[in-house]
Amino acid sequence: MTAPGRIDVDLGHIRLHALTWGEESAPLALCLHGFPDSAWTWRHLGPVLAEAGYRVVAPFTRGYAPSALPADGDYHVAALVDDALAVHRALGGGDDAVLIGHDWGALTVHGIASRVDNPFRRVVAMAVPPIAALRQGGTSVRTQLRLLPRQMVMSWYMAFNQVPVLAERSLGWLIPLLWRRWGPRPDAVDIDNALAAVPTTAHRAAVVGYYRAMLRPRVADRYAHDATSWLNPPRVPLLYVHGIADGCMQVAFTDGLEELLPAGSGVVRVADAGHFAHLDDPAAVHSAIRGFLADT
Repeated sequence: MTAPGRIDVDLGHIRLHALTWGEESAPLALCLHGFPDSAWTWRHLGPVLAEAGYRVVAPFTRGYAPSALPADGDYHVAALVDDALAVHRALGGGDDAVLIGHDWGALTVHGIASRVDNPFRRVVAMAVPPIAALRQGGTSVRTQLRLLPRQMVMSWYMAFNQVPVLAERSLGWLIPLLWRRWGPRPDAVDIDNALAAVPTTAHRAAVVGYYRAMLRPRVADRYAHDATSWLNPPRVPLLYVHGIADGCMQVAFTDGLEELLPAGSGVVRVADAGHFAHLDDPAAVHSAIRGFLADT
């Protein structure tokens, strides 16, 4: 692994710390992590994209140390979309920039990909398919009803994260548990990195705050125009990647997804990979992403 550089990106409303690979003058590749994770999840892909000619920037998203806690306390997807667009502006990203997101980062990608003024040339999402596509019925209603009971069991942690105080205090065991359940080969390094990103009660409250914000649709005025963008279909070609052994969301929810995405999109299902497919099978995921980014 090539050791990353580190930068602080002052967005005015918040400061984000980021890992970087590649030359500053190269096109921007913005990589967004999810839960329970950190920017270190991109430690394999970062050098690969740098070698392909990108400046890779992987921020610790709001509330994840060493990034700052937002003064407005807002953790809605709309705030994450605003942060990503602000990073693009702050770093001088052009229309040759690309965006890659996993889990919560994927929801952020979906929010940006649905905008008319999306500034990214290519977008990639992993582990969470576009909500709009699921609503449009790529998976048949009968199949969704069959999948729902198991998915509700798999998603128990989302309800648990709503419990005040207890959820914050439980991340010490919850994070390792989810890594073990969500993929076939959890790496202790990734678990340690995820735990290191929530060193205080305030950080732990921020991380579970992402889930609490889903049930509180009101957002700060700054983000109001993106309050529902993440629920809308993408307007641009999207590469979607899902691990077949994902213990967080069943791969069957991606059935028929190809037909619901814009022309030029692609769906890659990675065998013997779980929720963190880019860590379980880096070679397969890197190949898919590099091919998609190179296809203009």
